[in-house]
Amino acid sequence: MSEDVTSLNEIVVLGYTTTSKTKLVSSAVQLDSKSLSQTPYVSADQALQGKVAGLVMVTPSGTPGSGMQIRIRGVSSITAGNSPLFVIDGVPVNSGDAQYSTSSSTLNPLASIDPENIESITVLKDASSTALYGARGANGVIVVKTKRGKQGKTQFNFTTSYGLNNDATTGPAMLTADQRAELFYEAIYNTYGARNGFTKDKAKQYYQNNLAALGTQYDRWEKAGRPNTDWGDVITHKNAKFKQFDLSASGGGGGLNFFTSLGYTKQEATVIGSDFERISGQVNMDKDFSKRLRFSTQNSASYMQQNGTLEQSAYFSSPRAVKFFMPPTVTPYNPDGSINLETDANPNPIYVAANNINQSKFVRTLSNNSLTYDLPVKNLRFTTRTALDWQSLHYKYFVNRNHGDGLARGGINTTAVTNNLTYVIQNYFDYEATVYQNHSFTFKALQEFQRNNFYNLVAGGNSFPADGLSNLANAGTPTTAFSSNANWSLASYSGLMEYAAFENRYVVNASIRKEGNSRFSSENRWGTFWSAGLAWNVHKESFLKNVSPISNLKLRTSYGKTGNAGISLNQYQSLLDFTAAYGGQGASIPGTYGNKKLSWETSFPFEAGADVGLFDERITGRFSYFYRETRDLLQDVPLTRSSGFGSQLQNTGSMSNQGIEIEANFELIRKKDFHISLGGNLATATNKVLTLGKSPKGTTLTIQSSTQKTDIGHPVSEWFLPNWAGVDSQTGVDTWYVKEGASDVTKTFSQAAQVWQGGSAIPTLTAGMNLHADYKGIFFDANGYYSGGNKVFEDWARYTLASNLQALSLGNGTQQLMDRWQKPGDAARFPKMEHNSGPGFQNSSKFLYLGDFFRIKSATLGYNISPGILKKLAVTSVQIFIRSTNFFTWVKDSRLTYDPETALQGFTSLTTPPYKSIMTGLTIKF
Repeated sequence: MSEDVTSLNEIVVLGYTTTSKTKLVSSAVQLDSKSLSQTPYVSADQALQGKVAGLVMVTPSGTPGSGMQIRIRGVSSITAGNSPLFVIDGVPVNSGDAQYSTSSSTLNPLASIDPENIESITVLKDASSTALYGARGANGVIVVKTKRGKQGKTQFNFTTSYGLNNDATTGPAMLTADQRAELFYEAIYNTYGARNGFTKDKAKQYYQNNLAALGTQYDRWEKAGRPNTDWGDVITHKNAKFKQFDLSASGGGGGLNFFTSLGYTKQEATVIGSDFERISGQVNMDKDFSKRLRFSTQNSASYMQQNGTLEQSAYFSSPRAVKFFMPPTVTPYNPDGSINLETDANPNPIYVAANNINQSKFVRTLSNNSLTYDLPVKNLRFTTRTALDWQSLHYKYFVNRNHGDGLARGGINTTAVTNNLTYVIQNYFDYEATVYQNHSFTFKALQEFQRNNFYNLVAGGNSFPADGLSNLANAGTPTTAFSSNANWSLASYSGLMEYAAFENRYVVNASIRKEGNSRFSSENRWGTFWSAGLAWNVHKESFLKNVSPISNLKLRTSYGKTGNAGISLNQYQSLLDFTAAYGGQGASIPGTYGNKKLSWETSFPFEAGADVGLFDERITGRFSYFYRETRDLLQDVPLTRSSGFGSQLQNTGSMSNQGIEIEANFELIRKKDFHISLGGNLATATNKVLTLGKSPKGTTLTIQSSTQKTDIGHPVSEWFLPNWAGVDSQTGVDTWYVKEGASDVTKTFSQAAQVWQGGSAIPTLTAGMNLHADYKGIFFDANGYYSGGNKVFEDWARYTLASNLQALSLGNGTQQLMDRWQKPGDAARFPKMEHNSGPGFQNSSKFLYLGDFFRIKSATLGYNISPGILKKLAVTSVQIFIRSTNFFTWVKDSRLTYDPETALQGFTSLTTPPYKSIMTGLTIKF
């Protein structure tokens, strides 16, 4: 059967270059605008989840505008970065968290780009497509192409949508006030009953007579009529609104093509006091000045405002934390309807949301301008390009003077202003040639220079004289003021060759890049990165031309060297610290111990795979095997005491990642007015540490915490915890195994050995599924995502599942504590309640859960109105739709009651969970 020419000649955007699908040597995945638009996501990268094999993406926070965590084919570093590089319209850009405060909600700079302006996103994974990006390609590359105009009549496109968001998961149910009181008095009995000779029903009386001085919380609660407050319900913003408007115009004529757009997005968070707003504009133009000279420009500007929460580290000030740490015996309002400010240790989130400020204002401008000249030599052209990426953040954190953290200091203000400017200069030659009709060559020679300038200014103050004054100028007591700047640059020279022979039957590509980076000393500043790839379109061979079922069969392989320079600046230099003082004067002390030998981490990725198309592309599939070894891992190595420093960053150690990726799509029905297709992908990724650094004494430098350990032969940060042996049925206390594989147990936690738990925080198996159906204008799409093979640690169990005063007096516990030991013979999950710090406070396998989950990411039902009806209205097309997002979540381990989509560090958090939404929208083209 003949090949599907339209499908195989589809252009794939690889950033610096483009190629046709039939010439593609790599396993790159490209998503078009249909997959990215008309979503409730404020950032387009959120739409990638479940659609790209080998891409792990999590949403650590559901706060609108927050950043994503993305890994492509596992992790490649312990110390350097593991995030992919983002390239927009051929230019590498900054994509890290733009937020100033590490305590506040993160801010994703990619949220500045309106998804409606994106033409395609391509994910690059193997050496043949990433080596050309040098020291930034080791973790993969995500290429974004914005929309461009085309010759023809100007076409207008208007899109609007409106929806409601709620939490995708509600988290653990908390103890009611009555349950908490029951467990509290039970703890009194368990702790004091036997020694003081009173029965369980006398525990309350004993407490009032002997322990009331420790707190009167329950007495006040009973006098108030035993109220019960569900603080999770208090802080939740139900049916948070989402609205979006986009208007664009595109067209061309007379050698000028253009695309312009203006967009507005407003999204409320599902927690009180938080929202996100964006205004964006895009202007793209292509102009032919002559047959030889062309000019292209892509420009975007956006303004974002995020009112976030202190959800990243300042948990006790986060409204989400209130659910877990505010006693249910406390009411949010007084009997007269005023906000209750007598809330014991924790501030009332209603007052905090109304009177505190945690605001980020972010402005971003992207400008990409290129001039292309066709030289007199046939098929030889030269392009020069200058691109700018300017980001400016104004962050304001204000705490009121009347209630909460600012009470003792008369109010608190911290203000930060950061500016981040990146400019890129590229000059390159492109040459295409065909020899004897059967041999085609494409060459690119590229010179690139990139410079980044970062500056920030921070000031703070306390003591505000009156309510309503929140600016820094009103602070009576200045507390801090400092500024800093950081600059880095890189230069590179690259070459790329693509060769195709005999109607693209055989394809070879190769690339080489020489790159210098200011992060390293002059001795190690330059590195060389390269790749080579082969593809064989077997279906073009004569022995398969008459094999009718096969419409496409390609075998491909690639190998190369990429790098990772994702470390802090000045690590190679020994620096002085000028913040010291001596004799009342400024002074300096040794600050850091540099390493001039510091260099890149280097990765050597190998890939082999096959692409298959059957029955005129009704069945398509792709299989890939990958193996990536990373060498020269950066690790902190202890120094001898005589150096005066504790450790030094050195290149030592290695690790590997390997796995398989499978993609398949089935067109079950392909008719003129009726289509049904079903597709999916599956990927595995196994990480293993091969070598680690050595201490001055020659011992292996393992990396260990109270919960995780990195060692040779194991994945990075594998869980390493004592094994919990259950609750002793006779005494009601926790027990742990003394050592691995032994039946001996102990009631003393310090006697329990930490052992490997057989899993890390990074998923080892991911999968996606998609379904599409359309019939005479009606269409339906659904997309799902599975992630598993990892384990998740319930980090806050030490508070919410503690069988002691932490859960019963200071904060609150979850409903799971009702499954506690009460009498000899009980088989319970949790130990007996105690009026002290009990053993439930310890980290062990008791709180380590399977991380597997499945989530239906989206489901859309829509209708394209018949063109015959629209002719009378001078409208080209009208589409109406209704879409639901994250409306179903399945979790394998019932003990994991938090949202399973935890940060890639593997710990449950008290951040805002991802949201589920229902929205309706309309698109009109005219």
